[in-house]
Order: sequence, then structure tokens, then C-alpha cells
Amino acid sequence: MTIKKEKITFARVLKFVIPSAIGVLLLMTPFKTANGGSTVAVSVISKFLNQTINSIVPIHYVALACITISTILGLAYKFAKPSFIEKSPILKEISDITPIWLFARVAGCIIGYMTAFKLGPELIWSENTGGLILFELIGGLLTIFLVAGFILPFLTEFGILEFVGIFLSKIMRPVFKLPGRSAVDCVASWIGDGTIGVALTAKQYEEGNYTEKEAAIISTTFSAVSITFCMVVLENVNMVDRFGLFYLIVGVSGIVAALIVPRIPPLSGKRDVRAKEQENPNEETVPENFTRLEWATQLAVLKAEKNLNLKQFLLNGRDTVLSLWLGVTPVIMAAGTLALVLSESTPIFTWLGMPFLPILKLLQVPEAVEASKTMVVGFADMVVPSILASKGITSQFTQFVVAAVSVTQLIYMSETGAVILGSNIPVDLKDIFILFLERTLITLPVIVILAHLLF
Repeated sequence: MTIKKEKITFARVLKFVIPSAIGVLLLMTPFKTANGGSTVAVSVISKFLNQTINSIVPIHYVALACITISTILGLAYKFAKPSFIEKSPILKEISDITPIWLFARVAGCIIGYMTAFKLGPELIWSENTGGLILFELIGGLLTIFLVAGFILPFLTEFGILEFVGIFLSKIMRPVFKLPGRSAVDCVASWIGDGTIGVALTAKQYEEGNYTEKEAAIISTTFSAVSITFCMVVLENVNMVDRFGLFYLIVGVSGIVAALIVPRIPPLSGKRDVRAKEQENPNEETVPENFTRLEWATQLAVLKAEKNLNLKQFLLNGRDTVLSLWLGVTPVIMAAGTLALVLSESTPIFTWLGMPFLPILKLLQVPEAVEASKTMVVGFADMVVPSILASKGITSQFTQFVVAAVSVTQLIYMSETGAVILGSNIPVDLKDIFILFLERTLITLPVIVILAHLLF
């Protein structure tokens, strides 16, 4: 394959390097905080915006407004198809949804108002169910989505994915059957936030850069839990001093899961088709007249030069934020609350955890009965298992195992799972639950064996 070689000047390279460097610095570069922890700039900006908005109006009212507007738009389009929606591509994209997603929005709206004003059964709006979602979770997600909407394009639109993808395709393709650019999604999740990784994957899928199968695999396998969240889990079991060992074991077990889960159903059955035609279908194949570095640089520079229009950049950012705010927020409210209600009011997660009891006993995990009760409850919210472990388990070894498993399970309905469901990524609730169980079954033995060796 021979392709025309562009004259790549230093000035042209800067068009790719400067915006990409901004994206890396803001989204992917950790720095120390005053209390000795670590964070990233996007998290600092998000928290600042959260506090600023809260000083003007409680942010849960902003969330409630988003849920209300989203529901009204969905109902209006379903029954009337008003011209103002038809004429706006972004409003039509948000409003033109299937009946099941419309039902989810209506349910999220009803639950949101019940929670905000403490209406109806306390089980719905208590601080452990709807209250946790509306007052503690969604506000943070709104500001993360706001910041990510305008910062993610620095990673997606100015060539760094193309540049990195050419080099990492030699690893990602044969090992994980994924394009090289997907490694950036993983790092963005790992250092920043899992929801940022999902948002990045969804945007890449919508632009045709991932197939349905690739987007499903990346969002459910590589949108890793952030380092910051790992610290929260370790704090719950009072083991922050073991962070190095913890993250080593989590990393190894996560890689094992990433090797196995995409090769079995439901991910193995996803289609290798794209939402739209890929801009550079042969980008990972280096032409004969290019070195790998030359090809990577040319792809990156051409991508950057297409996206230097400031007005279009701001419009794209606005559309991304609206899509996340109005498309995802009501689903999180509905799905997250439902999962937490089931966790609080029924023994379903205890029952679902019973099959893990013989596995835990076989692996010689102390207090196996109590540990089994935590194995599936993380599907509702990732923090819950470590909280239960701190209250009901005395063995530090078992607490460590429960905490590590809760992180490697990856998909939980109060946040990441609901964000995936609210996106266009072709993964449904059944898929998410099956993947959650698969990841648990695969990572549990790895974690326990490594913990026995290293703990």
C-alpha cells in the first residue's frame, strides 16, 4: 500500500502535540495533593465546579432539572415530534429513544422527585438508596461530565489516539483483539475515572473508530476503576498502607479477566460492525513508503488540522455534555436506585452469593460465609462490599480479598453500569450482569491465590 507522504513541518506537528499534551496533562497526569494522596486536574476542576454550583443552588436540583428535561423531551418526541426537536440534531439524538429507555427516563424522573422531596416509601428515598444516588453520586457525575465534555476532545480530536494506536496495535491486537487506541481509554479510566473511560469509548464508537464488539469489550473490560476510588475502598477496610500490594494483585487479576472475558459470550457474540464508516480504515497498517513513526505522525497531524476550529470545538463539547446530562442522568437515577433497593430490602444478593461459598471454602478463605454475601452485592454499588466487609468480617485477609474483588468486578449499576446503559454502546442489562458474574468467577481465584502468596 502506497500513500502520499505529506511534508510534516515542526509547525504542523505542534498542532497535534500542544492540544494532545493539554489533554494528557488534564486527564491522565497524576499529581500529589496536600494530604499526601494523588489526583488528576480534571477531578480537581470537577470538584471546584461542584462546590461552586452547590454554593449557588444545591446541585441535586440541577440533576433533577436534567432528569425532568430529559423525560419531557423523550415524551414530547414520542407523542408529538415537535419541529424544534426535529430541526436540532443533538435534541433529536437525545429525544428519539426506544420505549424501554423512555420508561427508564420516566421511572428515573419519578424516583428523583420522590427522593428530593421524600415522597412515598422511605425505601426509595433513604440515604442508602435513592438518597445515595441523587445527593451523593449524580452531582459529582454532572460536573465530571461537564469537564469531560470539553476536555475529552483534546484526547479524541487532535491525533493522540491515532499516534499512540499505531504503536500499541502491536500489543493490543494480538493480545486483546482491540485497536491500539483503546489503551488510551484504559489509562484515562485508571488514572481519572471509569465514567470518563466509558464516555471516551462511546464517543469513539459513535465516530466509527470502534466496532460494536470493540466498544462493548473496552467499556466493560478496560474502563478500569480509578486509583482514587481504589483508595476509597481500601480506606473502608482500613488497609491504605497495603495499596502497592493491593493494586499489583488487582492489576494482574484484571489482565487475566481481559484475556478471557472478551473470548466468551456475551462479548464474543457481539458484531464486528461500526455505527458509521471509519475515517481511516487502514490506519494501523503502515504503508510501504512510511516508517511507523512517520505514519503515526502524519495521521495525528491530519486529524488535528481537521479539528482546529474553535467554534466547532465548543459546539461539539456542548453536544457531548448535553448528551451525557440528558441521556445518562435519568438512567443512573432509575437503575442505580433499583439496584440499591434490591440490595437493602431483599436477600437476593445474599442468595446470588451462595454459589460462591464452596469456591471460597475451597480456596481456604476465612469467614467464607460472610465473604460470600459480598460477592454479588457489588453489582449495586462498588463501595458496598468493602463496607460490609469492614462491619461483618474480622479477618484482614478476607477483607483484603473482598476489597480487591469489588474493584476487579468493574461494572456496578450505581455508576459505570448505568453510564454504559445510557450510552449507545451495544450492551444491555442482561449482558452487564453476566459480565459481572464472569469477572467475579475469573478474578476471585487469581486474587485469593496471589493474596495467599503475597499477603
